[in-house]
Amino acid sequence: MSISVKVALLSGQQVVVDASPDASIGDLRNSAEEELGQTVGQLVASSGKVLSRASTVEEAGVQDGETLTAVICSDRIVSSCRSRAFALLRRDGSVVTWGHPSFGGDSSSVQLHDVKDIQASHGAFAAILSDGSVETWGHAFFGGSTARVQTQLLSVVKIAACFCAFAAILVDGSVVTWGYPEVGGDSSSVKDHLKGVREITASNGAFAALLTAGSVVTWGNADLGGDSTHAQHLLQNIREIRASGGAFAAITTEGSVVTWGSPNHGGSADLVQPQLTAVQTIQATNDAFAAVLADGSVVTWGDRVHGGDSRAVQHQLKNVQQLEASGGAFAAVLGDGSVVTWGDAEAGADSSEVQASLHEVRQIRASRYAFAAVCADGSVVTWGNPEHGGDSSRVQHQLKDVLQVEASQRAFAALLADGSVVSWGNSAFGGGGIPTHLGDTEAFRETWEVPA
Repeated sequence: MSISVKVALLSGQQVVVDASPDASIGDLRNSAEEELGQTVGQLVASSGKVLSRASTVEEAGVQDGETLTAVICSDRIVSSCRSRAFALLRRDGSVVTWGHPSFGGDSSSVQLHDVKDIQASHGAFAAILSDGSVETWGHAFFGGSTARVQTQLLSVVKIAACFCAFAAILVDGSVVTWGYPEVGGDSSSVKDHLKGVREITASNGAFAALLTAGSVVTWGNADLGGDSTHAQHLLQNIREIRASGGAFAAITTEGSVVTWGSPNHGGSADLVQPQLTAVQTIQATNDAFAAVLADGSVVTWGDRVHGGDSRAVQHQLKNVQQLEASGGAFAAVLGDGSVVTWGDAEAGADSSEVQASLHEVRQIRASRYAFAAVCADGSVVTWGNPEHGGDSSRVQHQLKDVLQVEASQRAFAALLADGSVVSWGNSAFGGGGIPTHLGDTEAFRETWEVPA
């Protein structure tokens, strides 16, 4: 017999959630998140007690008709599988950074207040402030300096990053780029075409802009997807674009796929083109792509070793709900919360040692050669190359009540419900040197040591 519980925000918004007495508070919180459309950090009983995620509804003493208060967690960890550092964007718009100091881990040179969003290249970060301006930090070679275009960076609404450059979309749909010119930092050759831009996607060395009309404009290294000439006549009515390290795949409104870029990076889907119908979403390793179809099955292409060949697990790839990719392997979350992996074993394709723990998985993130999965109970399961964060045993006892996991190139960082952050992996990429709580920026900087 289930009970009905009201879950309310401080704003006054509330939803009604049904739960059985033996359901966990974590399950109740998951249901509340779905109804509210926001990430819930904690649930607080009418008595003022913070409810433990691991407790059942009955154990927590939750009563039928009771109103629980949801504490929304809007803190967010930012990095990318190309990055060498992490940034924690606080709900108040402040930012804390860690990782390699020369590649974005030290943000002391800039004033970071009222930050709305952050993006990361290999060695720099770019932050959009509430007034639409942009602050950057990190290595200039990787886009850490906007000196050349600073006066143009006004009313910025979105930013995308490749390995060594950034591209910003302004409120009027135009684009401003900076960073290494040959890999997208110079968009002057297509400037007149960059109008009405709504999204930008990046490979390692090129950008693809999706316009409001559904057409696509590309620039950057031609060998890494910057030249879409041969596919341009097909790039109409596009709704989504994904990128591998050196190629792009665009999904049309009809669910078909158009590819371009390096064949060695999945730039040709000719062998599977007839199967690419009713495509819902696409994910990519460095050298291969995987598409989830409407029926929950998966079609792959590109480098066979790095995920382009899924035949060994094809019979398991049913009802796929989520795909994540490392540099050379894929991980699929199925409808029952289990996980299927394939690709290069050295890049996380071999999850056999942790399969027994991979149940009720809610989220997966990947570094270059490892994966981290967040389960419904707030625990974390990792596998893959230990030097890339595949071994979390050092901090496993701390990985409880995890809300979010993010990955840099060789490390992971987890945001807990109490606002603290736990990291593991290669210390030069943000995997070490973090205090229990990131409330004191100065204290953090004192704990960081540049690896030898």
